[in-house]
Amino acid sequence: MKFWGPLQDLWRGVAILLLILLIGTVGYKLIEHWPWFDCLFMTVTTITTIGFQVAFPLSRTGEIFTMVLVLGGVGTAFYILTSMVRYIFEGELGIIIGRQRMEAKIKKLSDHFILCGYGRVGQAIGSILEQQDVKFVVIDRDNDAINRAQQAGHLTIHADTTIDESLKQARIENSRGIIIALGDDAANIYTTLAAKELNPNVPIVARANNAEAARKLQQAGADRIVAPEAIGGARMARLALKPKAVEFIETVIFGREKQLIVEEIEAAEGSSLIGATVKQIEEQFTGVRILALKEKNGVLLPNPGAHVKIEQDSSLTVFGTFEQLKSVEGCCQPVRSKKQTPAKR
Repeated sequence: MKFWGPLQDLWRGVAILLLILLIGTVGYKLIEHWPWFDCLFMTVTTITTIGFQVAFPLSRTGEIFTMVLVLGGVGTAFYILTSMVRYIFEGELGIIIGRQRMEAKIKKLSDHFILCGYGRVGQAIGSILEQQDVKFVVIDRDNDAINRAQQAGHLTIHADTTIDESLKQARIENSRGIIIALGDDAANIYTTLAAKELNPNVPIVARANNAEAARKLQQAGADRIVAPEAIGGARMARLALKPKAVEFIETVIFGREKQLIVEEIEAAEGSSLIGATVKQIEEQFTGVRILALKEKNGVLLPNPGAHVKIEQDSSLTVFGTFEQLKSVEGCCQPVRSKKQTPAKR
């Protein structure tokens, strides 16, 4: 922790102060031969610069020793004071202020993801979301997991994901989706139930460790269910069989440079893409290619024909540069014009 350094300095200063008290007391005893209590009293009044009248006259050696003792005592007192201030501001108070700032940022979140669980799977998910510049908040009840997430610079909520209040704090009502990646299947199921109860429309991607858990997650309302072990095994097999193809696809989808990416774009009500053909869209946005079209009835058309028209509530799987796809997404925003053709840019 960051405040551990100032705390160590504080204890170090206290130890030095006690050592000076010991040296001063013994020093006066050896130099002036006063009683032990008077030596201690003289040491305390000297290092605190209170300056009471000396009970006994000081010798020249005693005066020199007193001056050295004053310098050491004042220096140590200043060291302790600065360490204490650092501990307060960088320690507990710093944590409180940091927590308040984080809570303020979380309260402003919208169109974000909620990542439940920050174990090994959760860390991999968080890394991908961060690469894609996606807003998200991590929820976990494990202290170590929360510390790792905070060190990675993520927004965090230290709480149990199965509790409604935790999801409310993460603003599930304004979220873009929730990813449930806890290591315990029961916790994943309970979290799914809680999320669906709070926001029935929120898309849920959940982790399952076995087929039985996957079935129950589906019944609980999860939209997508992923078994990390099965996915990992399948990826290893594909890499062994067709490594270049797999690397190309992963570079396109998750490329850090975002030069070429694949994006799913929905043609919701009011989108200017509605009524346009695949050919019209590709001509309007040079370089963009529509790889697949999912109709509103759920039918998927891979490599749709040039004259296929886009209907309302359908979605397009589009390939192109980041800037090109941003332009296409702009056409999916509701427009005032009743004409349902791609907007001129």
